[in-house]
Amino acid sequence: MKYRKFGRTGWNVSEVSLGTWQVGGRWGSGFDDTLAESILNEAVDQGINFIDTADVYENRQSEAAVARVVKARSEKIYVATKCGRFLSPHISQSYTPKALTEFVEASLKNTGFETLDLIQLHCPPIEVYYRPEIFEAFERMKEQGKIQHAGVSVETVEEGLKAIEFPNVESIQIIFNMFRQRPAELFFRRIAELNKAVLVRVPLASGLLSGKFTKESTFDPKDHRNFNRDGKAFDKGETFSGVPWELGLEAVRRLKKFLPEPMAEAALRWILAFDQVSTIIPGASRPSQVVSNAKASDEGPLPKETMQQVQKVYDELIKGVVHQLW
Repeated sequence: MKYRKFGRTGWNVSEVSLGTWQVGGRWGSGFDDTLAESILNEAVDQGINFIDTADVYENRQSEAAVARVVKARSEKIYVATKCGRFLSPHISQSYTPKALTEFVEASLKNTGFETLDLIQLHCPPIEVYYRPEIFEAFERMKEQGKIQHAGVSVETVEEGLKAIEFPNVESIQIIFNMFRQRPAELFFRRIAELNKAVLVRVPLASGLLSGKFTKESTFDPKDHRNFNRDGKAFDKGETFSGVPWELGLEAVRRLKKFLPEPMAEAALRWILAFDQVSTIIPGASRPSQVVSNAKASDEGPLPKETMQQVQKVYDELIKGVVHQLW
């Protein structure tokens, strides 16, 4: 496992880390504590020292499982969690310094940690980015020792650009993969200028870029890949990166002609070619997926020629559909 600097924090984090949205099982299958802990322990065994979770993942069960494993291990492991999605209605007016402070205190209680390494706003409404008092609240929590650092998980490049204007926002979590390439433009340039960290989520486009799906593939009714393709539950860009199902399958068919196997590993290696990326946080529903994902770090970035071929597929099939939306 190779490690990269995490912005201005002084941390060196594994360039392939672990996201825990489905760590207790497949989406829609319920939460399995034993499975979650086996996945988390495998991640640490692979040299992963950064884990991303959220209070809403399985109603705090994911966050609690992460904490149990971290406290049982001797290695230094950085934990990032998120807050805000429990707010109902999920609108700007619901965001208040008091509410966010209560979320942080709930995460401290749920994890048993004395302080949170990184707290992130969890894809807030765009109006929140224009409310300095929200970001000032995190500064006060930092002074109180409740948190060490603050960041934001965003849906769009525009939100990321606005968030990094706040000096105490030290990291941005954003969707970036072979089907969502817009962050590599202005956003990455600004990230480099300000020396802030980038967490890449949805690196495999909800599994599309694993290359394992066909037109006949089906998903559990509770799986967002079944019910959220049109954004009925949350931003549709979170599901298959916003790429229409059959178009995504066609793009994958073309990518398979030149990408090395396994395709999921190649997709992660594509992301690692960008120096502005601090860490990738692919999910895993079983330990073997953690092992496979970690190998991308060992192999290193894709060759330049392959990167150019990926760009051609994106330009011809995907760019016109998603590029300006996020």
